[in-house]
Amino acid sequence: MRLSEQDIINAICLNIAERKQIHPTQVEVELMWDEDHGFSAEVHAEGRSQILIAANMLEAIERYLLKEQNIRVFRDQIQLVLEDEIVADIG
Repeated sequence: MRLSEQDIINAICLNIAERKQIHPTQVEVELMWDEDHGFSAEVHAEGRSQILIAANMLEAIERYLLKEQNIRVFRDQIQLVLEDEIVADIG
């Protein structure tokens, strides 16, 4: 299974919204990748900005799959991949 970049953004939005007890539409996410730090995401919510590392992104994807699609996966089954966009391979 593969999640698109938009699916990953949705997963992060839902995860942050749940943690901060706000509506998911109040969360903005930009996915990033660079050679030194790998995958990360910049999150804007409630007038604040924070950077999520890959482990936080994987946690959000894991929770998203369980809550939204009723699919149980573990973090070691999720692989972030940089292609034309950032995607997540589940397997």
